[in-house]
Amino acid sequence: MSFGDRGATPRSVRGVVLHLFGASPIMARTLYYAPVTTGGKAAVAEINHFEYGWITPTLSYALSVLGSFLGLVCAGRIRTGATGGQRFWWGLLAAWAIGGTAIWAMHFMAMLGFAVDGTRIRYDVPLTAASTIIAVVAVGIGLAIVGTGRLNTTRLIIGGLFTGLGVAAMHYTGMAAMRLHGDLTYDALRVVLSVLIAVVAATVALWLAMTVRRGLAIGASALVMGVAVNGMHFTGMSALSVHLHEERGEVTGAEVTTLLIPIVLAVIFGVVGLVYALIAAPTDDDRAALAYLDARQPPVAAPTAQAAPDPVGLRARSQATLGQPGTPFPSRRRDDTRPR
Repeated sequence: MSFGDRGATPRSVRGVVLHLFGASPIMARTLYYAPVTTGGKAAVAEINHFEYGWITPTLSYALSVLGSFLGLVCAGRIRTGATGGQRFWWGLLAAWAIGGTAIWAMHFMAMLGFAVDGTRIRYDVPLTAASTIIAVVAVGIGLAIVGTGRLNTTRLIIGGLFTGLGVAAMHYTGMAAMRLHGDLTYDALRVVLSVLIAVVAATVALWLAMTVRRGLAIGASALVMGVAVNGMHFTGMSALSVHLHEERGEVTGAEVTTLLIPIVLAVIFGVVGLVYALIAAPTDDDRAALAYLDARQPPVAAPTAQAAPDPVGLRARSQATLGQPGTPFPSRRRDDTRPR
């Protein structure tokens, strides 16, 4: 329902909120509204970022913390990998955990609570899939930059800048995948602020991935990364305005409920796979214990060569007949020197 149907158009956002919901501070923070314009221009729609209350932001924060924790644990195995294949494997798992779960799945979960008054929202499937690939690839390249060679400030800044820009590209690609009866516009200042938050958060995340090793520190770092990822998302969302179309046609694309089931299954199987890989892989303590056990074992003497069995005495008779190596071969001719 638009505000024009109520018979009066409030002059400010505060007036809109008080007009509808009284003095509720929670609803005041979740609505962004501009009055209907005149002169044939499109109306600026009412936007609700928390349609289901605090369920979606809570779940999105939980996903970002879970993905960050698993990603930090996997990233810690990159530098301890014995071979290039092992380091590549752990880097791939870390990129999927951070880029796919902590960032992209968090973004989609938060978008479940996004609603625009006066229009349905659908999603373009190829663009949605592309946003996933952007997030995973950006994090993977950032980990490759800081995870190879000696970690220094230059590598950290370059990796954080590349990853942060990739995360911002993922967010706005995901927003461009929305299909609705309206045009999306963004406040430039808040967009720049969201990109800045993404770059800083990515730099801190890469530094934590390469330096944090202990469980408690990893957990605390994951909590901080969850705040940063959600802060970037909702800062970018606050820059959004939707201008509704006067003519309404059919909105093409997949509904959010259609995408929800495969995404949830992908997250579940991805998390289970990451946990299994971490449990099955030997840790530094396991390798140290194995080396200690190897050092404690007594040296094994080299086996001595044993003669093959000679049950009928052929070897002894041949030696008596032929003698040792170098002995002349006996002749059957009669020796002329022997007396007759």
